[in-house]
Amino acid sequence: MSQLPIVDNALAAEVKQLIQSAKQRAVVAVNAELTLLYWQVGKRIADEVLGGERAEYGKQVIDHLARDLTVAFGKGWNKKQLHHCLRFAETFPEPEIVSALRRQLSWTHFKNLIYLDNSVKREFYLAMAVQERWSTRTLADRIDKQLFERTAISRKPEETIIREIALLREQGLVNENLILKDPYILDFLDLNDSYLEKNLEDAILRELQQFILELGSGFSFVARQYRIQIDEDDFYIDLLFYNRKLKRLVAIDLKIDNFKAEYKGQMELYLRWLAKYEQEADENPPLGIILCAGKKQEQIELLELDSAGIHVAEYLTTLPPKAVLEQRLHQAIINAKRRLDHKGDESDE
Repeated sequence: MSQLPIVDNALAAEVKQLIQSAKQRAVVAVNAELTLLYWQVGKRIADEVLGGERAEYGKQVIDHLARDLTVAFGKGWNKKQLHHCLRFAETFPEPEIVSALRRQLSWTHFKNLIYLDNSVKREFYLAMAVQERWSTRTLADRIDKQLFERTAISRKPEETIIREIALLREQGLVNENLILKDPYILDFLDLNDSYLEKNLEDAILRELQQFILELGSGFSFVARQYRIQIDEDDFYIDLLFYNRKLKRLVAIDLKIDNFKAEYKGQMELYLRWLAKYEQEADENPPLGIILCAGKKQEQIELLELDSAGIHVAEYLTTLPPKAVLEQRLHQAIINAKRRLDHKGDESDE
């Protein structure tokens, strides 16, 4: 009896990869077609009810249509699903945009986006989800933890936000306003009520992966307690990172108390040393982040830290109730825009 040939391991691995790749492409193709279908259904319902002008008639249309479709195709076409479709078509009225995005984002991505109450916020999450290839779980988590409101971009005038999001979406260009946050949420560190700066640093290193995720896209860890020598004096940068999207070193100084004015000089010294001795020819100037337990905004403005490449932010070791965080961030955005308006009025004079 002849012996069966032995299948080469490399051949088996290659065929498995071909099958897996084909399955993934099929999933993407099916998702893209379903997403387009849901938009088309929503658009047809929207046309039927005249953009919501006949609300009672629209409710009856959806009720009857849901019953008919459920009989024909099963429970996946209930009233809730039809409302999702309608909202989808109303939120994204241009078919060209849906056609361009349906192979990059799943239907679940879109369901997270269409119920956001602000179009600028939605554009931010849409662009970030595409550029960073966020999973649906990651997108939901970022929205739940108020990522947009915590980024520096949310404190800018609306026209600036729109312009920077457009650059991100169209050219993949990222600047620090899209990455830097305030506050940073470090609830994953599991710190006690009382701790030292070393405890904070140790906890960050222990949960480095989570900390990098909270920092944002493009960060890679370089060193802790990075030693620099100036004259005969030694100084130590608590944490040193590199951000490949910004193409710059990022020095992080950890403080367990409120921000103090003298912290500016310390960070400026670090940044100038890094610029002189560590910055490569094709890199941008180093950036500094001072993480504090608290801060007073007017002091920071008077010190003009932004122009020095220094970002001061609070960190939270426990996540406050969502309503409290929303209120706090909303007020911070209002205050920041008032300050910008005030500066604009002064320049007009």
